[in-house]
Amino acid sequence: MIARWISEVYYWSAGLWMSWKAPAWLLDAIWMVLAAGFVAIFISLMALYLIWMERKVSGHIQSRLGPMRVGWHGWRQLFADMIKLISKEDITPLAVDKWVFNIAPFLVLMPCIMSFMVIPFGDRLIISDIPIGVLYIVALSAFGVLAVMMAGWGSSNKWSLLGAMRSAASLFSYELPMILVIVSVVMLSGSMQVGRIVAAQYGLWNIFLLPLGFLILLFTSVAEINRTPFDLAEAEQELVAGYNVEYSGMKFGIFFFAEFVNNVIVACMITILFLGGSLPPFNINIPWFPSPIWMWGKVILLIFVFMWIKWTLPRFRIDQMLDVGWKVLLPLAFLNLFIAGGIALLI
Repeated sequence: MIARWISEVYYWSAGLWMSWKAPAWLLDAIWMVLAAGFVAIFISLMALYLIWMERKVSGHIQSRLGPMRVGWHGWRQLFADMIKLISKEDITPLAVDKWVFNIAPFLVLMPCIMSFMVIPFGDRLIISDIPIGVLYIVALSAFGVLAVMMAGWGSSNKWSLLGAMRSAASLFSYELPMILVIVSVVMLSGSMQVGRIVAAQYGLWNIFLLPLGFLILLFTSVAEINRTPFDLAEAEQELVAGYNVEYSGMKFGIFFFAEFVNNVIVACMITILFLGGSLPPFNINIPWFPSPIWMWGKVILLIFVFMWIKWTLPRFRIDQMLDVGWKVLLPLAFLNLFIAGGIALLI
């Protein structure tokens, strides 16, 4: 219903625009600006909600209440923190490479915003369902580690550089198993287009066909977003917060913001590849449960699992983290790929 309403508004505006004899490319540009504005507002609200959710989940796991005093269950604490970050002084150390140091936070955030262009918000609620949508998201996620390396190198701080190098090592160790799992899903659906991958799961989600692939993608995703037990790039005990230790004010806030947005992107990817995207379970048709409810309900559930893992498991050592990636997850990812090939031949 929502997708049909948006389509009707678009075609109505196109007809009105053509009656004014205005160029068509200008209308498309206006719609893309509106879509980008919607994405920016949406991810900002999601990041604020996830900060509150993280505090409440961690509080209850640790047998405490979390934020309670400012607003109902502490919901206004988010805005107090936002004002605090904006008002803090932006300090730039003298020894840094200023160009690299200043541009790194924005390069961390840019792939997060761009990824939402191919993520469906519901049935047919997608800004651009390009034929290589999955490859597009994977490429942007790899681009993020370049920004982290720039932050570590540009800070002229040994601990920052070590944190950035750990992040790069984590990428190399866990990106390959993740890509192999994604390839197995592409083999089953026969397409890299997000819409077709979701449609191919109508009646039977990929998690039931490839449960091993789902578990591998879940663990590699936790490593990709630098969350416990794989957050070696931000290990306070050894690196005093890692690659972002020299940042303050809103620059630090942008790193913090991008981390929560990456949680949403990773959860969306797992939902699209293995949990049927916006499709209801077992083809249940509930009129008052539209497709965006199913999509984002699954996403929030996965984010809760990420938080549950973070506040339950201890952090690995760097050698243990690399061993798990190369010696455990990579062979299992190849096994999952062979299983997916066999299933694709049988279907």
